[in-house]
Formats: sequence, structure tokens, C-alpha cells
Amino acid sequence: MLVEFFKSISKRQFPLELSDPQPVEKLDGMWRVAGQVAVVGLFFFATVAAIEYARPILLPVVSAFMFGMMLGPLSNMANRAGIPVFLSAVVLWLLVVAIFYGLILLLSAPLIDWVEKGPQLGQTIKEKLSVLDRPISALQGIRNALFPKSGDQQEAAFGFVSILQAAVVFVTPAIGQLVIFFGTLFFFLIGRAQLRQVLVVFFKNRDARLRMLRILNDIEHNLTSYLSLVTVINFAVGIMAFAVTYAVGMPNPLVWGVLGFMFNFVPYLGALLMEMVLLLVGLVTFPTLGQAVIAPLVYLAFTTMEGHFVTPAIMGKHLLLNPLTVFLALVFWTWLWGPIGALLAVPILIVTMVAINHIFPTEEATLPG
Repeated sequence: MLVEFFKSISKRQFPLELSDPQPVEKLDGMWRVAGQVAVVGLFFFATVAAIEYARPILLPVVSAFMFGMMLGPLSNMANRAGIPVFLSAVVLWLLVVAIFYGLILLLSAPLIDWVEKGPQLGQTIKEKLSVLDRPISALQGIRNALFPKSGDQQEAAFGFVSILQAAVVFVTPAIGQLVIFFGTLFFFLIGRAQLRQVLVVFFKNRDARLRMLRILNDIEHNLTSYLSLVTVINFAVGIMAFAVTYAVGMPNPLVWGVLGFMFNFVPYLGALLMEMVLLLVGLVTFPTLGQAVIAPLVYLAFTTMEGHFVTPAIMGKHLLLNPLTVFLALVFWTWLWGPIGALLAVPILIVTMVAINHIFPTEEATLPG
């Protein structure tokens, strides 16, 4: 009835030119597929809502599992060398804690210095960007013409205290999440072998058990390969950031090297964020706008070459991921879990792609013999 209604309306009011239209032979099957798609869509949105609701717990737990699986091959090497599982787990856990502690110590002093200078930074940046006053005022004039302000509407006051309050609100739950992260990572490293055994024995069929074992092995192998290659590439990016900031005379070049190394773990957005921070600090540090843009431009040229030539040439031989899939995963997990989600986007994508390729292989592999 609904189809006939739309056909009658289109004939009366909207005559269309169609070339040899053919009726659908099995309309019932199409509605069945539409119903299945609707159920899957509802399940997807319910899952996304559940992940967002459980973010305070899931975010540190998933992060710990990803780090633990990346450290899996190192644990295997320690076991083959005869080192007890508990001892190797403690050493790897202490290594991760030491890295986090070192980063905090390295970045805390410059951060405190910038916080103390906070009230003067806005005025300094405004003075350096005075050349943009006319374009900005023109845009504001267009905005005011399109969206005139009411008489009782007031401008929102900007205060540095509000920024500190927002930072405290962010840091307070982050401390609890760090405790969950390190606790989950420690117990995962200790019980990694038992967890693998439970996941494999969960299936009764021999082929299913072998498939699960292959999935776990391939996940650890691909995550470790990704982390190793990206760490080497990002180390070179960090050295470049240190060299550029040291050459142009920016303060704390070692900190800039560490930030360049860390930010580049986030595809696309990391380099962009680093360039923005370099520009802002350059505006505060140097007397002219031309000097302030030297470091961001050099860093932009280097990261563009690295992102378009170096990384694809190296990663393409070891880990092939569709750039569009990586970008969409980055957007999705950044939207859902923020900066940590951006950091976990590619590892989660690797785990998902490995599982999908094993469960739905394009070609069934033939065993020898």
C-alpha cells in the first residue's frame, strides 16, 4: 500500500523520466535484509553508548591490555631464557612505570613555568598577531550582521582560574584511571599465559581453538611490529624537533624533542598539534612573526615528508592499513575517548582487522600434507 501511494503521488505531481524500469522480484527478502540492518544498527549504537558510559573503567583497562599485548613478545623471550614469569612481569611493569615517571619529571618543570606565565601569554600572542586584526574584525562584522546580539547578552569572561579549575577536574579522575591502568597491566603481565589458555580452551572444536591461538599470536606480533616501527620513526621525528628548536633558539629543546616523539604516535593530528604548539610558543618567545614561524614551517616540511614517503615505505612492507580506515578509526576513537582514544585508535584497529581477517578470510589456507 505504501509503495502504491508514493507511485500515485509521483505520477500526479512529479513526472519522472525513467529508462526501462524493472520491478524487484523478491521484495520480501529486501525487507528482511532491511530489518536485519536495523537490528545491527541499533546494536551498534547501544554498544557505542555503553562504551561511552563505561569510559572511566574501559579506557584504562583497554589501554593496559594493549600495552600488555605489545609487551607479550618480550615476555615470551624472557620465558624462553628461563626467567620466571613473575620476575619478567615485574621488570616489564617497572619499565613502563619508569617511562611514565621520567616523562612526568621532564615535562613538569616547563609546564609549571608556562602556567606561571599564563596571564601574560594571551596579551603577548595578541600583539604578535596584530597583522590579523583587520581580517578578524571583518569576520566579526559579518557574524554580527548575520547573528545580531541581544541587548542583555554579555560577553563571556575569560579567566585563568577557570582554566585551572578545568585542569583540576580533568586530573582528579585521571589519577584513579592511572591506578586502574597500572594495576590491570601488572596482573595482565602475570596472568597472560593463563588468560591465553582460557580463551583457547573456551572453544570445544579443535579448529576453533587453533583459530583463536592464531588470532592471539598474530595480534601480539602485529602490535609489536607496529609499536617497534613507529617508535623508531618517531624517535627520528623527536630528534628533528630537538634539532629545529635548538637551532632557532627556542627554550627547552629537549622537551620539544620528547613532545615531537610522543605526539607523532597519533596519526595526522599529532603533527598538527605539535605545529600549533610550536607556533604559539614561537609567538611568545621571538620578537617578530617571521622568526616565530620558522620552527613550525621546518617541522611541517619534515613531518610531511615523513608522513607521505618515509612511513608508507617502511610500514607498507610490514603492516598494510588502509589510510581511510586509519583516519576513520582515529576520528571515531578521538570522539569517543579523547586524546587517549586517538593514541589507541591504530592498535584497536589492528586487533579488529586481525580478528576479522581470521574469522572471515578471503581465501581459505590449505594445510600442507
